[in-house]
Amino acid sequence: MGRIFETRKATMFARWNKMAKIFTRISKDIAIAVKSGGTSADTNPALRRQLQNARAANMPKDKVEAAIKRASGQDAASYDVVMYEGYAPHGIALIIETATDNIVRTVGNVRSYFNKFNGNLAANGSVSFLFTKMGVFRLNPEGLPPLDELELELIDHGLAELGEGTGEKGEKQIVLRCAFNDFGQLQLGLEAKGIAPVSADSEFVPQTLITLDEEKAKDVLELVDRLEQDDDVQRVFHNLG
Repeated sequence: MGRIFETRKATMFARWNKMAKIFTRISKDIAIAVKSGGTSADTNPALRRQLQNARAANMPKDKVEAAIKRASGQDAASYDVVMYEGYAPHGIALIIETATDNIVRTVGNVRSYFNKFNGNLAANGSVSFLFTKMGVFRLNPEGLPPLDELELELIDHGLAELGEGTGEKGEKQIVLRCAFNDFGQLQLGLEAKGIAPVSADSEFVPQTLITLDEEKAKDVLELVDRLEQDDDVQRVFHNLG
């Protein structure tokens, strides 16, 4: 067990309403989950996971219910999840996850951001080999059993890594990672122990991190920030340490 090293977050930029963006992302995730598995959280694990993430983000209940209602309606928007890969300045690898109802618009916007901030939009497969897709669970450390004990008990449920991390506000979290194919198994293991994660999702975890000085890191984070502002972009993963 040890500290889980996470990629640097672009907290140095605050030009956009972060909370509104988070709610928009979760609403799209809810729509995708409802389309694939229905409106019942009891029988739709993907929806149950997104409702959990909505609670963790303090998303108002009426907004969550509205997102489910919209997603189940006849005129509901249909989103395609499309991944893009590329390089930011100074060789930092990026994976961009989008959920879009207009792929032409999305790829045009993504390409324009890379061009504006001196990056390079690349072909699929040119960057993804530098990352591993994993299930990631974030826990509130309060009330947990001793971490060595928790780690030992969850190994049989697919746990690959356990360590410390931080949340969006810098709060301490316990981070669990598993192979993506073991996501459901680890989720069931936590439920059996009565542990409700703060959030649960899949992430592209860099195999190695690259450290840059502050000036070069700023160049990278300007591109990451602009990508994250786009309405079609759900998440951006990178290997900046």
